[in-house]
Amino acid sequence: MSRDTGPIRILTVDDHALLREGIAALVNAESDMKLVAEATNGQEAIEKFRSHRLDVTLMDLQMPALNGIDAIIGIRSEFPNARVIVLTTYAGDVQVLRAPKAGARGYILKGHVRRELLDTIRAVHAGQKRIPPEVAAELAEHTGEDDLTSREINVLRLIASGNANKEIACQLSITEETVKSHVTNILSKLGANDRTHAVTIGLKRGIIEL
Repeated sequence: MSRDTGPIRILTVDDHALLREGIAALVNAESDMKLVAEATNGQEAIEKFRSHRLDVTLMDLQMPALNGIDAIIGIRSEFPNARVIVLTTYAGDVQVLRAPKAGARGYILKGHVRRELLDTIRAVHAGQKRIPPEVAAELAEHTGEDDLTSREINVLRLIASGNANKEIACQLSITEETVKSHVTNILSKLGANDRTHAVTIGLKRGIIEL
C-alpha cells in the first residue's frame, strides 16, 4: 500500500464534521501528506478506500451505519496491507481492545490529535506501530479478561432500556433466575456497584450504545 514517491495519501473517517475539518487543516499544511478522501461512517469508508487505495486511514470507532472495527475488517479483507490508525475518545473503549485483532496499526486519543497526529501518520506509513501509553496500559490490563458474552450484552442493553428482570426474562425467553445470574456476572466482570453503574460503564467502554 505504501508508495516510494509523492505525499502520504490519507482517508479520514469520522461522523463529526468539526474533527474532520481539524484533521484536514493539520494534514494539508504538510508537504509530505495529503487528505484525499473523507467518510462519515464505516460503509462509506470501505467504498472510499476501494476507490482511492489510500496509504493511511484515520478511523473513528463509534459511528452510525457501520462501526470502525467492522470497517477495518471490511477494508483489510480486501486490502490486507491497509494501514489504519484508530481515533478514539476513551482509551478503555471495548472496541479499542478489539482494534489490534482487526488490524489497526496505531491509535490516537482525540484529545491528542493536534499533538500526535502527524508523527503517528508518518510512523504507521513507515511500517511502525504507534500505541499511546494510556491505550497500551488499557490493552495490557484487559488482556485475557473475561469479556461479556453476547447474552450478557443483550441483558445489559435491556437494562439500559429500563427493563426490570421480569421483563428481560420475558423478552429473552429465559427464567428470571437466569437473568439474575447474568446480572451478577455483568456486575462482576465490569466491576460495577449496581445496574445503573454497569450501564454507565457499558456505554463508556462502547460495549453498548443507546
